[in-house]
Amino acid sequence: MEGILPLLKPAGLTSHDCVFKLRKILKTKKIGHTGTLDPDVTGVLPICIGKATKIAEYITDAGKAYEGEVTIGFSTTTEDASGEVVEKEMVNRTISREEILRVLQSLTGEIEQTPPMYSAVKVNGVRLYEYARKGIVVERPSRKVMIYSINLLDERTEFAGETISFRFQVSCSKGTYIRTLAVMIGEALGFPAHMSKLVRTQSASYTLTDCLTLEEVERLMAEGSISQVLRPLESALSHLPKMQINDKVAEKVKNGALLEIPENLKTCDGPIIAETAEGLALAIYAKHPNKQGLLKPVKVLRNELE
Repeated sequence: MEGILPLLKPAGLTSHDCVFKLRKILKTKKIGHTGTLDPDVTGVLPICIGKATKIAEYITDAGKAYEGEVTIGFSTTTEDASGEVVEKEMVNRTISREEILRVLQSLTGEIEQTPPMYSAVKVNGVRLYEYARKGIVVERPSRKVMIYSINLLDERTEFAGETISFRFQVSCSKGTYIRTLAVMIGEALGFPAHMSKLVRTQSASYTLTDCLTLEEVERLMAEGSISQVLRPLESALSHLPKMQINDKVAEKVKNGALLEIPENLKTCDGPIIAETAEGLALAIYAKHPNKQGLLKPVKVLRNELE
């Protein structure tokens, strides 16, 4: 069994819970997820099976999109709806649509975020949520992330009430905390805030319409037709540049040979896929650190042509 299973992650399960359940359903141990989703968050969770586990990091590194809801008026320990209230401040004025749009625009592009205490980021080898559960607050390293776009998903021209909630859509780079983004939106508007709902709508090339529920996977497995819905590992690499190689070079690639950088990819700094004329991905290459003009293999994906 090999390929990518775009899973519709349900609320109440961690990403690891989903992997655990799928190992039982699919009767295979070689399964991995592609980036943690918090238990309360639903949506697209690509699952790598068999040889596809080799390319999980490239799905994790690809862009993601979410639809979230920010609630202004109080903040929480976890920055989402599951946490305890930390600060409460009644919204004592009407907020205009234009003001919200200006705030969203100001948070577009490269921004700096400090990971929440309830997160899987490690400090001194310990995950932040482990410190948080013990009531220990540690200094967290800020990091830069890219917000490609934020759109307001609400038609109102004015927003009023003791608490105010509105939905938004965001496309972003890996490492972005949407709950922290919700807090930042509130801060820019002058009030404590938290993320009250979140759905991941896209991860790499996979969207909600591609996804299957755990129940659907179980049914397809029982029917013996699960292989028909698994996506080839190439689908997870569609966002990366490709170089096509012939069968003679393919034999060398399978043995880890160095390759010359094609003219059209000389300005490319990231990973490059070596593929056959039929579009079969054989290996992932990167520029050689010491030998100018050459590529070295990062991962050989297939040792034989299929």
